[in-house]
Amino acid sequence: MKEYALRRVALTLPTLLMVIVVVFASVRMVPGDPVDFMIPPDMDGDARDDFAERLRAQYGLDQPIPVQFVRYVGQLVRGDLGTSLTSGLSVTEELIWRVPNSFQLGLLAVVISIVVGIPLGIISAIWRGTLVDNLAMLGALFGVSMPAFFFGFLLMLVLGLRWGILPLSGHGGALYTLTGLKYAIMPAIALALGPTAVLARFTRSSMLEVVSEDYIRTARSKGLSEQVVIFRHALRNALIPVVTLLGINFGRILAGSVVIESVFGWPGVGRYMVGAINSRDFPIVQGAVLVVALGFIGANLLTDLAYGFIDPRITYD
Repeated sequence: MKEYALRRVALTLPTLLMVIVVVFASVRMVPGDPVDFMIPPDMDGDARDDFAERLRAQYGLDQPIPVQFVRYVGQLVRGDLGTSLTSGLSVTEELIWRVPNSFQLGLLAVVISIVVGIPLGIISAIWRGTLVDNLAMLGALFGVSMPAFFFGFLLMLVLGLRWGILPLSGHGGALYTLTGLKYAIMPAIALALGPTAVLARFTRSSMLEVVSEDYIRTARSKGLSEQVVIFRHALRNALIPVVTLLGINFGRILAGSVVIESVFGWPGVGRYMVGAINSRDFPIVQGAVLVVALGFIGANLLTDLAYGFIDPRITYD
């Protein structure tokens, strides 16, 4: 497994390089000059032009694009994500305290999707065609169809404004504290809505496929209880494709956090990135996207390695 993990890590390098190239090129194709956001609004005429030229020279924006790219890659090799064009702060330092906030929120959303989605799919498969199954799949259809940000507004309206049991927005600290959990629960539920629905539907389909196999009928014919058949034989094999979906869901949660963090005022990477896009702050956008890409790649790597723990028959060649 160690050699397999090393090969998988090595394969991530071309992916990261592609991400760096695409993001670097994309942010420079966005209309608007970042220097315009850095010039005081009361400055005009020759003074404005001179100030703009000095800013471009200071941040290397007057250099050709290939030169800027080489310079950026050189910074990355040294572990430097650059300096914000608007605030002048280090992007690395800003992300260091924002990444844990996004990670905690994403982790809570993943836990919610697992705790709700997998049991819902199992129950729906066991009682296939019954009212329980129909209601569960109706709820899953609602989760797939409902935009996360709109569901977030509904949560704020009901739980925050109408009932007043949860704070509307902000960050209350670490999740292991009651205050931190109160601030995180609504954005985490909004983030987990879609992935939970997809996980429930996928678990149901996987369970229905497994319980029709010959070895399940053989287990039942031996007189094993239905609980043993379902949880010891069927569920373990049904979870193998579900684990793959968990990795994909984590990426979906990372992508959704860009909007949800802005809706709930959560001080994470997503909200940081949205503000940077609006102000054309290239270094922040590049650094934030790189962090998100690393999280997505890491989740996929852990998913691949988790197969061996679920099914020991799987070998890493």
